[in-house]
Amino acid sequence: MASRPPPRFVVRSLDDAASERRKRLVLTGAWALSLVLVAMGAWFLAARGPAVVSDRGGIRRMAADNEDLRQQVANLQRSAQVTDIAAKELKRNLAERDEEISGLRTDLAFYSRLVGGGGQRDGLKIQGVRTMPVKGTKNAWNLMVTLTQNARRGELVKGSLKLAVEGIQDDKVTTLDGAALGQGAQTTGLPFSFKYFQQIQGSFTLPAGFKPTRLRLVADITGDQPVTGTVAWTDALRNDEANDVRQ
Repeated sequence: MASRPPPRFVVRSLDDAASERRKRLVLTGAWALSLVLVAMGAWFLAARGPAVVSDRGGIRRMAADNEDLRQQVANLQRSAQVTDIAAKELKRNLAERDEEISGLRTDLAFYSRLVGGGGQRDGLKIQGVRTMPVKGTKNAWNLMVTLTQNARRGELVKGSLKLAVEGIQDDKVTTLDGAALGQGAQTTGLPFSFKYFQQIQGSFTLPAGFKPTRLRLVADITGDQPVTGTVAWTDALRNDEANDVRQ
């Protein structure tokens, strides 16, 4: 049986034609929209690419600058530490030099007095006084007094040294000596006998609440006039022996 040829004319309804046109329009619009999106993407990448590269370069520069600043801060800190150590060492050296100079001045005054630098034949002098707290106690003190005599005299001098402490107790000016200083019934003082110089050592105690202000020393010399000297309590507490005794 022979096949029939396709019909030359196809009859379509109006609804089918409209649907076909709509499909074509949708496909055309989607194609155009895809072209627009591709163009926009290409433009965005072209514009954004150099900025991203530039931002990365800026970040690297910022990181390098940050590291350089950290290194500068570390260098300044080390420099400050070295300066601080040098300053402390300098202060320590200056303190040692001051102490050494003070000791040399004391020695100079002592030997100048001893050899009679002024050419005078002076008698006994209370050259220096120093008080030191007794360890383990609150009110007990050690006393060291240096007595000198001009070497030009060449005479033996004898006698005794008496101590009195002036101060304030119960808001009143008070002077303590003898038994009040814990020296018992001792009234003759500390004996001395020398030709050129002698260091006399003793001890005393102060009552609770007593605030000392000055030491008064009296050297009773056999066959001669007594010699009196005073020194401020703060001066007597110095590490070096006080040689500014007023007589």
